[in-house]
Amino acid sequence: MGLFSSILGLPFAPVRGTIWVAEKVKEEAERQYYDPGLIRRKLEEVADAKEAGTITEEEAADLEKELVGRLIEANRRPRQKG
Repeated sequence: MGLFSSILGLPFAPVRGTIWVAEKVKEEAERQYYDPGLIRRKLEEVADAKEAGTITEEEAADLEKELVGRLIEANRRPRQKG
C-alpha cells in the first residue's frame, strides 16, 4: 500500500511542498510580529517620534494601543524554541 500511495500521491508533491513553505513563512512572520523585543523597540520608536513631534498624540496613542495588544498576546502564546 505504501508504494501504491506514493505513486498516486506523486503528482501532488509540489502542492504539499508549497503548503509546507507557506506554513513556514507564516510561522516566521508570526514569530516576528509577536516578538516582545521587537515590540518594545517599536514602542520606544513611537515615544521618540511623539517627543520629536513627527507624529501626533492621537497617532502615538493608536500605535501604542496596537503594540501593547501585540505584547499582551505575545505573552499569552507558548514560547517556541528555534
